[in-house]
Amino acid sequence: MEAFDALMGGFAIALQPTTLMWGFVGCFVGTLVGVLPGIGPALTIALLLPLTYHVPATSMFVMFAGIYYGAAYGGSTTSILLNTPGESAAVVTALEGNKMARRGRAGQALATAAIGSFVAGTIGTLALTFVAPWVVEAALAFGPAEYFSLMVLSVVAVSAVLGNSMLRGLVALSLGLLLGMVGVDLQTGQPRFTFGRPELLDGIEVTVAAVGLFAVGEALYLAWQGRESKAGEVMKLSGSLWMSKQDWARSWKPWFRGAFFGFPIGAMPAGGAELPTLLSYYTEKKLSKHPEEFGHGAIEGVAGPEAANNAAAAGVLMPLLTLGIPTSATAAIMLSAFEGYGIQTGPQLFSQQGSLVWTLIASLYIGNVILLVLNLPLVSLWVKLLKIPPPWLYAGIIVISTAGVYGAGNSVFNVGLLFVFGLLGYTMRRFDFPAAPLIVGLILAPLGEQSMRQALTISQGDWSTFFTRPLSGSLMLVAVLLLVVPTLWRQFRRPQRP
Repeated sequence: MEAFDALMGGFAIALQPTTLMWGFVGCFVGTLVGVLPGIGPALTIALLLPLTYHVPATSMFVMFAGIYYGAAYGGSTTSILLNTPGESAAVVTALEGNKMARRGRAGQALATAAIGSFVAGTIGTLALTFVAPWVVEAALAFGPAEYFSLMVLSVVAVSAVLGNSMLRGLVALSLGLLLGMVGVDLQTGQPRFTFGRPELLDGIEVTVAAVGLFAVGEALYLAWQGRESKAGEVMKLSGSLWMSKQDWARSWKPWFRGAFFGFPIGAMPAGGAELPTLLSYYTEKKLSKHPEEFGHGAIEGVAGPEAANNAAAAGVLMPLLTLGIPTSATAAIMLSAFEGYGIQTGPQLFSQQGSLVWTLIASLYIGNVILLVLNLPLVSLWVKLLKIPPPWLYAGIIVISTAGVYGAGNSVFNVGLLFVFGLLGYTMRRFDFPAAPLIVGLILAPLGEQSMRQALTISQGDWSTFFTRPLSGSLMLVAVLLLVVPTLWRQFRRPQRP
């Protein structure tokens, strides 16, 4: 009942006109960036981070949540009409969705994607509402040793998940941890790695680093890649958006199955949205009464994966809000936004910032309704947006990033730092190094150092305290398994030479 009462309090704030306006803006912008190929929620939220200096935290996170959910909705439009997934999680939707569009059933494909996203997003948000408080209660038993072990698990999980290579992820993480050491040592008061620059005494601004890596770096990478030469044919929106009785009968079970794949896997440290969408697709292919349609435009192949994608989006928010563990690039950027407001995510978030958290969760319910209303009537508008010349987008991203960072602190030094991180972000993307572990390392380095020193002070310098305490030792064991098991599994799967 406590969770229900807190949620009702969140609805009271979320339904206020100002908060509702920010939620609507987030949903609209999220759908827009989901539709545009190459512009994802992580880049968009990074681009908007300078607003954290001027907009209240509650309104900002309601908008960020709308962008996150909206991008998951909007990605289906690009996948179905252009056969160009904006994010990796939308790849599976393109398999059947574009085939349906080519058969003149684009309207039904978009409808089942939008309604499935609404159903699964609502189920995922319900699970977030009633499961998250249990996770928080368990995590409140954490002391300094447990917090340090949790941060070790966080950085290892992010390095293992966000990228194609664990080695590259660990390199990016190490660079982030090194950059997180820049500034004044809180224990001794001595400056570290500042090179005599007074602007660095307070450390590197997470906002500047995130905008540089994700917005400027991504824009430079996309411009180098030359996406304009790779644009596919935009399918015409033909047929009615209304689903037939047969379409409903074939879609509703995949919606629910996709939701139950998406949320728990999205909530895992090594989860994400790619795995549940694949599992949903293959499950529907096995269970379908029309398996011959798969590969030629089966509606179940759109309904299930889209539902799994949106339920996973709700799942990703649970470890972020309850434990401070980001399991996607977007979650890592949101973590930096919390840092910008001086808010520490983790078990204390629900007690210290309860109003913000429950307003955010309530806004997810409202956002699902807004997105359902937005997506279907405005499909023709989203299609027209696909014709915007990509160079305009890239130039606009760089201009807005520069203006936002300069306007936030009136610092030319920060603008220079922005482009340093932009070039670093481009280089990392060019050579397939994930950027999210760098941001996570930059944020968690000072927090992890403080927890480690507190734990060692309590244990009188005994390092075994991180392994002998049951909860801390269990978290360390999970971190070691995340490092070792994937490597052993690849060795086991590698074919033996005769």
